[in-house]
Amino acid sequence: MAATAAASASPHSPYAITPWEVSFLDPLREHRNALIILNQPFSFALLDRVWHASRWHACADGGANRLHDLLQNHDGKDKRHLFTPDLIKGDLDSLRDDVRAYYSSRGVRIVYDPDEYATDLMKCIAALVEDERAERHVEQNTIVLLGGLSGRLDQTVHTLSLVHKLRKSRKRTFVITDDNVAWLLDSGEHRIQVDHTLFGPTCGLLPVGIDSTILTTTGLRWNLTEHPSCFDGMVSTSNHLLPDEPVVTVKTTKPIWWTMELRPLAPVTRI
Repeated sequence: MAATAAASASPHSPYAITPWEVSFLDPLREHRNALIILNQPFSFALLDRVWHASRWHACADGGANRLHDLLQNHDGKDKRHLFTPDLIKGDLDSLRDDVRAYYSSRGVRIVYDPDEYATDLMKCIAALVEDERAERHVEQNTIVLLGGLSGRLDQTVHTLSLVHKLRKSRKRTFVITDDNVAWLLDSGEHRIQVDHTLFGPTCGLLPVGIDSTILTTTGLRWNLTEHPSCFDGMVSTSNHLLPDEPVVTVKTTKPIWWTMELRPLAPVTRI
């Protein structure tokens, strides 16, 4: 499984314990991921990992421009044919004509959706849900959003808001950039497996979209014990992962964002 979020009962806690393993950066493992590329910059090293760790690939409107331009001349080679998305969807106001022509020639499904009450990201997620229903999948795909935490502030806040709301219907949604990976921890107890070769040292717990929460943590340099966190009070930014601790635990009374710094990625060696 690409990134796990199964719950198990704890005899000493009123909550379930949710284990998390961020393995969608390992393209050599078998995954059930859906990648949605947003209209923000990203490196080839990051794209290469999350693409090959995904079985379904979509570009939200101008995200197709980013994909196309990065691959058209990478290290002097045209690699566009190696990364052909399944879908480009949105109101298509950002999709360039040359990019549209190229992907049309490759047989990519390009869908114009004029809905003014849905963003391009929301439209791609709706398409994923439709595909899952059509294929009668019992298990949901893990959603990996490439981009969404940089660039325009209003778009970043939209990403945070959308993932916050998605927690009610999707078990696993991650947001990743070349700088960090983040996801929402719902109320309860969480056990996060940390690969220190990929992540660290900095991390944070961000009370976005809630009035306040009570946090208890282990595995961090500055742990919290039944400590309130809110925008009017304490926010745990610039905390550190401990290199000798493979697991971080978080107990929260309200949903909270967990983020870890992403180290520079090494090339993936494939046989």
